[in-house]
Amino acid sequence: MLTPNFLPFPELVTERLLLRRVTAMDIEAIYALRTNADVMKYIPKKCESLADAEIFFHLIDDALKDNSGISWAITLRSNPDALIGTLGFWRLIKDHFRAEIGYSLMPQFWRKGIMKEAIQKVMDYGFHQMGLHSVEAQIDPDNIASEKILQSLDFVKEGYFRENFFADGKFSDTAVYSKLKN
Repeated sequence: MLTPNFLPFPELVTERLLLRRVTAMDIEAIYALRTNADVMKYIPKKCESLADAEIFFHLIDDALKDNSGISWAITLRSNPDALIGTLGFWRLIKDHFRAEIGYSLMPQFWRKGIMKEAIQKVMDYGFHQMGLHSVEAQIDPDNIASEKILQSLDFVKEGYFRENFFADGKFSDTAVYSKLKN
């Protein structure tokens, strides 16, 4: 069984990025991220208020403290205090050495390879430090940009679920991608 311990928090560094712990100082940036219509186009859990962003922060922090998930603030190394996105393993299936990855990034940083760079680093951590065997991503099938990132990182489409998700008064489809350690 997977037995992660996320404390002390593992900061991850890439050529351009510092992936650090999400803190209470990031709540306003989380609010900006999770109220941005372009960012949230395919994500149903929007923030309606700053209080919602604070709740989201506490969900991230509580998961970290009880080792049920880990999320990083995506920041530029040149400006590590400014959260530009989030990325993490938010659902661990410990018995099966599997996690679900989720991510979001402010639009001004899209199409620059930032999310791919961040996911590569987090996947390396997941496979080699956490001991994961597989990672899954569940996306809206209309989210072509997310699909392309996953495919470029050798994720394979595992399944397609029709109208399996209910949010905002309607049913939506889900595409599931995964990547194995090997």
